[in-house]
Amino acid sequence: MRILLVEDDAEVARFVKKGLQEAGHNVEHAPNGRDGLFLAASEQFDLLVLDRMLPGGVDGVRIVETLRQQGNRTPVLFLSALGAVDERVKGLKAGGDDYLVKPFAFAELLARVEALARRPSVDAPATRLRVADLELDLLSRTVNRGGKKIDVQPREFRLLEHLMRHAGQVVTRTMLLEKVWDYHFDPQTNVIDVHVSRLRQKLDKGFDKPLIHTVRNAGYMIRAEP
Repeated sequence: MRILLVEDDAEVARFVKKGLQEAGHNVEHAPNGRDGLFLAASEQFDLLVLDRMLPGGVDGVRIVETLRQQGNRTPVLFLSALGAVDERVKGLKAGGDDYLVKPFAFAELLARVEALARRPSVDAPATRLRVADLELDLLSRTVNRGGKKIDVQPREFRLLEHLMRHAGQVVTRTMLLEKVWDYHFDPQTNVIDVHVSRLRQKLDKGFDKPLIHTVRNAGYMIRAEP
């Protein structure tokens, strides 16, 4: 399985990541809630293992609530030092599937991970993304707006897919460079601005309402309303 581990305690993260990898799983680690939410929302994982209390202004409960609101049904196992009954209930009501209190035995963690993996999937993965009258088909790799086919290049398709997966959210240039271009941010490059400008021309030209918006000093956002 591909597992996202969101844990700010470096020692716990190393312990859990090493054990899960030795059990044959592919593990990605995020050290704070902000990065954890970004990864969980933008990439495909089979399971999320989340600490409840996280730095970055986004805790584990908020991560799960946000994902569930977006229709993401990836199973979630909470890890937390908050072991009171009302805390466990809060995590489960937010959308968590299981809750393990720290300190814990790794054997129990692994058993819970494997139990969640055996649960049948109730949602088929989405093959189309929509924002207003714009539709992106992930299978045919086509883009349509208002019934009109729009020709985009492969890089433009990846850029648009990333923006649409985060519709209504600000996506920074750093995020786009790392996720669409696969390299770290260079403050001197204008590659993002050039590609967004080309994509905006293709998507918004001839339509009354623009969909791609520049958020000054922050990045870009795709949304139906200005």
